[in-house]
Amino acid sequence: MNKIANKQVICDVLLEKGKEDKDIIALCSDSRGSASFTPFANELPEQFVETGIAEQNIVGISAGLARCGKKPYVASPACFLSTRSYEQAKVDVAYSHTNVKLIGISGGVSYGALGMSHHSLQDVAAMSAIPGMRVYLPSDRFQTKKLIEALLEDEEPAYIRVGRNAVKDVYEENNVPFELNKATIIQEGRDVAIIACGEMVSAAKEAGKLLEKEGISAAVVDAYNLKPFDEETIVKVVEGKSAVFTVEEHVPSGGLGSMVAQVVSKNKPTKVINLSLPDAPVITGNSQEVFEYYGLDAKGIMKTIKATLQD
Repeated sequence: MNKIANKQVICDVLLEKGKEDKDIIALCSDSRGSASFTPFANELPEQFVETGIAEQNIVGISAGLARCGKKPYVASPACFLSTRSYEQAKVDVAYSHTNVKLIGISGGVSYGALGMSHHSLQDVAAMSAIPGMRVYLPSDRFQTKKLIEALLEDEEPAYIRVGRNAVKDVYEENNVPFELNKATIIQEGRDVAIIACGEMVSAAKEAGKLLEKEGISAAVVDAYNLKPFDEETIVKVVEGKSAVFTVEEHVPSGGLGSMVAQVVSKNKPTKVINLSLPDAPVITGNSQEVFEYYGLDAKGIMKTIKATLQD
């Protein structure tokens, strides 16, 4: 079982590249420990900025650094980064086209028992609504590495959401199909399509294998790039399917399900079923307990798909 969290991978990549490129700056809001950025702070202290608990300030400061030619990477809890600093993200970063990468750590329900104040289940909708802001939810450590390496090569704003804990590997270290802003077809299928993002991809992949044993052929897609959204791949995958199922660690509105439904209704009208967390405070528990309760684990996804096909 993988024990390396996606946030740790981000630090590893930035630390390696930062030793060569002194313009790479890491910023934390009293979050270096929870973001796994302590090694960066210790080894490259002159390229590290600690603002304390001041999310609005950290985004404004990062935009200023970007205007000076620096490459700032802000690591802060997703629940606060996507809400308290929303205006700064909209104006100082996206509208101003500053080279700032916002990393929302401990995203979704990662904070578990801390409840709604610490859950970030609206961030995809909020950040995607900002013109000029890209949004990414990498599915595992290997894809996270590819994504950060790719983002280091451009100068446009982006929001990246990762969870708190290590997640199951979706890909293999030496076999990571990746193209920036292009969804990945993990598995081909004839009957239905399962489109997932972030931590839900591993469950979707497993559900696809369970369905295969039940005689149901499911295509599985990793839509890590919520914005810009890969309409071409989605249209290709839903061709000929009896139903499309989206799986996300987000509320029903404005996330992956909404995006897929919009694309499908415009191009290939097909039934779209959105598997998400409710439009309400979720139950108390760790991530896996929450996913199982709401049917977002592999067995729950399979159960919903089978029930839908039997209707």
